[in-house]
Amino acid sequence: MADSILTPITSNVTAATTTSSSSSSSSSSSTGVDKSTIAGNFQTFLTLLTTQLKNQNPLDPLDTNQFTQQLVQFAGVEQQLRQNEQLSTLVSLEKSAQTTTALAYVGQTVAVDGQTAALKSGGQASWTLQVPKTSSATVTITSATGQTVYTGSYTMNPGTQTFSWDGRDNSGVKWPAGNYKLSVTAKDTSGQAVSIATEVQGVVDSVDLTQSPPVLSVGGQNFTLDKIKRLVRAS
Repeated sequence: MADSILTPITSNVTAATTTSSSSSSSSSSSTGVDKSTIAGNFQTFLTLLTTQLKNQNPLDPLDTNQFTQQLVQFAGVEQQLRQNEQLSTLVSLEKSAQTTTALAYVGQTVAVDGQTAALKSGGQASWTLQVPKTSSATVTITSATGQTVYTGSYTMNPGTQTFSWDGRDNSGVKWPAGNYKLSVTAKDTSGQAVSIATEVQGVVDSVDLTQSPPVLSVGGQNFTLDKIKRLVRAS
């Protein structure tokens, strides 16, 4: 059965800043291709320009206006090359910043968007609910195989609340440790459907830096940095 139902969350939660990350690997790859192409065009243009200057007719020299236009084009290509080099540097710095940020989460307790929480042997599984208005809700908990293990009806008040489950089904049978998913179907006093967001808390066990952006492992589940809502101070 569920216990400690819908108790308000205490102030042991601190704000966390997250870094919204983009796909740096694809940007780096496309930048590399662009840089190679532009560098080839730059070298070809330079070769044509110097050849033209060496072989111009002394009696009919290169038109000044035309030569000036070519120099402007030359400067423009050179500037684009430098911009691509700077972009590559920025992408590298962004990846480094993401890595540093991700590693700082290892060992920390975090709150993330999600419906699946871990039930430890002899312990409880807990979820955080964001309730926008007074609602009549049906809470359903399912196992990793999709089997319904617990269902209950509750009246939920507005605000941030916790829902704790002791691992027992409606018959009082204790279920084994593992991951369990909670879903909430709710309606307000006028019978309109209410969307209730769920969060879970867990310790960041490891970080996969081979992924872009890095992936955090929390309770056997993988999350990117943008899924982290808060850092939770250890009690």
